[in-house]
Amino acid sequence: MEGKEEDVKLGANKFSERQPIGTSAQTDKDYKEPPPAPLFEPGELQSWSFWRAGIAEFMATFLFLYITVLTVMGVVRAPNKCASVGIQGIAWAFGGMIFALVYCTAGISGGHINPAVTFGLLLARKLSLTRAVFYMVMQCLGAICGAGVVKGFQKSQYQMLGGGANVVAPGYTKGDGLGAEIVGTFVLVYTVFSATDAKRNARDSHVPILAPLPIGFAVFLVHLATIPITGTGINPARSLGAAIIYNKDHAWDDHWIFWVGPFIGAALAAVYHQIIIRAIPFKSRG
Repeated sequence: MEGKEEDVKLGANKFSERQPIGTSAQTDKDYKEPPPAPLFEPGELQSWSFWRAGIAEFMATFLFLYITVLTVMGVVRAPNKCASVGIQGIAWAFGGMIFALVYCTAGISGGHINPAVTFGLLLARKLSLTRAVFYMVMQCLGAICGAGVVKGFQKSQYQMLGGGANVVAPGYTKGDGLGAEIVGTFVLVYTVFSATDAKRNARDSHVPILAPLPIGFAVFLVHLATIPITGTGINPARSLGAAIIYNKDHAWDDHWIFWVGPFIGAALAAVYHQIIIRAIPFKSRG
């Protein structure tokens, strides 16, 4: 019996040597981290994959604005909230489109569809400045075209129903709107980082998580929370496209909020994820 107990203890000791636990397990790399992207990469301009990625961002943002702005206008047009999909329907339209479009474009451009997401990933050195600027331009152009097509369908009603433009709702201050955009974008970009984290994918490889799903669900939840405050921007391209096509003074009065807020939120999410979440944990060596 004593011999058997010794064998069990020996086996347990060997297992503990092979299988690090606690902090040690967190520091052993079983995944490949891509190297930081260069700040400038002129060679990208000669690559078809670079231009294809930009086209994918344009098309995705175009479709995003087309579906979501039509949904918003349908709710505003209804005689009462029970006669339409309501705020929940708007939130589902935004979240569902992000889920579908990120799924479609993730393998081509990364599926940003949002200058704030692109900005956050740029700060984390996930893409070059060249690509980031190109993405933002294509996202804004796609958003303008998407809102423009909606207006082409129903010009008079588009102007009358607000065109899906983001404004700070009556009863809220500019500070309230800015804070809502910062926190909302933080939730989104933090989810993007977490859903695409190579370390998390390796650690939780037994859990089949489809990255676009939590990203789309984060957009859905943020819209539920902030539609009553700002109509929910958290995407400068989406706000710019609707504002340009709607083009009323009150749509431009608070427009800066929908750029400053998302960019601050994205920067905070990038710093939090890179410095706090991805920092090497402290480990004592005995």
